[in-house]
Amino acid sequence: MKRLHVHVSVANLADSIKFYSGMFAAEPAVVKSDYAKWMLDDPSVNFAISRRGAVTGLNHLGIQVESAAELGDMQCRLGALQPDVEKEEGVACCYAKSDKYWVNDPSGIAWETFHTLDSIPVFGEPDKTAATEGSTEPCCVPLAKPRIELSADASCCVPSAKSASGNCC
Repeated sequence: MKRLHVHVSVANLADSIKFYSGMFAAEPAVVKSDYAKWMLDDPSVNFAISRRGAVTGLNHLGIQVESAAELGDMQCRLGALQPDVEKEEGVACCYAKSDKYWVNDPSGIAWETFHTLDSIPVFGEPDKTAATEGSTEPCCVPLAKPRIELSADASCCVPSAKSASGNCC
C-alpha cells in the first residue's frame, strides 16, 4: 500500500497541531518540539508539519511506500519522467531514516518518494542540521530545479497506467 505524504511548514506548531487534530479527529502519532506527524487511515495520508526555517506553506508532497520493491517501481516511473531523479539512501530526515527519490513537478513542487527504514531521535543528519530539536535549519527538500517540459513520448513503467489515448497516468 502506498500512502500520500504531505508536509506543510507552519508558523505556530501548537496552534497547527490543535487545528489539524480537530480536522482529522485524531492526535498526531509523533510530536516533537518542532514537528508533528499524523499517520491517518481515513484519509490514508502521512501528514506532517514543522517549524524548521522553511517558508510557511506547502513544503513538499510525497508517496510513502512499504517496501524496497515498491520504491524501485516508483524510481522507474520517476526516471521515465525526469532523467535527473535525485537519489538518497539511508538518509536521516524528519525523525526517520529512509531511502528516497526526489523530483520536481513541472510547477517546481518537490515530490519525495520514500521507504522509511527506522525512526531516529533527531530531525536530520548532524551535518545537515544542528541536530537539536530547537534548531531552525531546514532538512529534507533539495533545492528546486528548473521547470521541465514533458515530451509527448514520455512513458510510464507500468503499462496499465496509460489511458485509452496512450497517455501516461
